[in-house]
Amino acid sequence: MEHARVGVIGTGLIGTGLIRLLSRQKDVSVSNILTRRNTAEMVGYPLHDRLTNSVDELIQTSDLIVECSGDVIYGSEIIEKAMEAGLPIVTMNAELHVTTGSYFARKGFITEAEGDQPGCLAALNENIRQMGFKPVVYGNIKGFLNTNPSKEDMEFWSKRNGTTLGMTTSFTDGTKVQIEQALVANGLGGTIARNGLLGFASDDANDGGEQLARVAESTNMPISDYILSSKLPPGVFITATHDEGQQDTLRYYKMGMGPYYTLMTNYHLCHLEILKTIRRVLDGKGVLLNNSEHPKVSVAAIAKKKLDANQFIEQGIGSFDVRGEAVLIEGNENHIPIGVLRNARLKRPIEEGEMIQFSDVEIPESIALKAWNSILKKQITLK
Repeated sequence: MEHARVGVIGTGLIGTGLIRLLSRQKDVSVSNILTRRNTAEMVGYPLHDRLTNSVDELIQTSDLIVECSGDVIYGSEIIEKAMEAGLPIVTMNAELHVTTGSYFARKGFITEAEGDQPGCLAALNENIRQMGFKPVVYGNIKGFLNTNPSKEDMEFWSKRNGTTLGMTTSFTDGTKVQIEQALVANGLGGTIARNGLLGFASDDANDGGEQLARVAESTNMPISDYILSSKLPPGVFITATHDEGQQDTLRYYKMGMGPYYTLMTNYHLCHLEILKTIRRVLDGKGVLLNNSEHPKVSVAAIAKKKLDANQFIEQGIGSFDVRGEAVLIEGNENHIPIGVLRNARLKRPIEEGEMIQFSDVEIPESIALKAWNSILKKQITLK
């Protein structure tokens, strides 16, 4: 395709940055920008004339859709319509993938983009496998963790960083890293060492990677996890093995004594890297990363505090009631994924630290609920 029209869903931090980047390219252009905001009030927004509230207009004018709204249910509703029109979907929305992504992976073309940690790990994985490395650990680097932050602190950091309150909270309480590593485990054929991940503290990626690799020895599969460090750059790493015959050469190349070697990407540049994945898809190079058709890992909702019967939970991700924790689906089939937990009312009291089950809540119908039920039914059928 000589010139591609890219439709963008979302006008937040990621969407706005991507639109600015796309507007300066020669091989791609922005067709329309879907927003739920009143476009008349968005004076000064980049490419203001291409803003639309119409899903049909977005679909009809685009060759490819980029979903970066950060909203699981809204994004899923639009993706379902875009797939019906046969459009390929590029996302920066790990939350959506671990909730509804496997449902869409069976229906059409969907891939997470480079830029956030999962896509960067997938790109690093492709790179090192071509050099003969065999991944043992797919690692994320998290700078700070507070599983139950105060609303006052989150409002301060949200305002300071220009991110939404929910986004800031999900980053801080660990929900985001749990979601990211669940997606990586599912998409790259790995698993998790335990529910909630390990998250070793280490200011040395080689040391942290080796600690995780020794745990992975007992799983016979690569594990997806993270290390906690305020000193390391905000990147990703893979700890891998290689053929014994390469050990002396790798030592000469300053990779260490082996048998574990840690390779690192020391940045992730979010919207700037989405363009690489757009071009990858347009060039016919296939999926970089999605949640796979048959996921093994989900992200459960864990109570941050004691919750009362009849309590209303407007949204799980980024809330002050629950946080997300990566869990194996097998053995936890009744858990409610945190991305599904929207406008729910509790049927009974929930203790702090308890995993919320479907039987614990009344929840309205949604595309996320429909998709998850479809995913779970397929998993049970495959057993």
